[in-house]
Amino acid sequence: MGIFNNIFKGNNEESKNEEKKTYLNWIPLTSLEQLEEIKEISKTEAVLIFKHSTRCGISSMVIKRFEALFKEEHKNLKVYYLDLLNYRNISDEVGYTFQVMHQSPQLIVVQNGVSVHNASHYDITITNLSRFI
Repeated sequence: MGIFNNIFKGNNEESKNEEKKTYLNWIPLTSLEQLEEIKEISKTEAVLIFKHSTRCGISSMVIKRFEALFKEEHKNLKVYYLDLLNYRNISDEVGYTFQVMHQSPQLIVVQNGVSVHNASHYDITITNLSRFI
């Protein structure tokens, strides 16, 4: 099998590194104080919050597809990652603060202190990230 892999896929370290390269830099959302930080940052740029359930198969599939959406042009987007199981109180406060009904998985985009876009489940994977640059 190894010989076929070398012929058809190549054994080039550079191509392996390109495949694994990601332009998404997760910022863990682990404290309520960060919500004020998000509101402040959102005055000058869009801030994304990804709410994820680590026990949900759909959420796991969606997060992988979401990560694949990121291209080099998106590398400066601020994306917060919220683990719903460990930080349920923060999730509740996100819903209250940005006036969005809880979903999982869920993507919330904040600009000027308010939610300007939110999507859940597979709708997350068709979000046009370029409009938030």
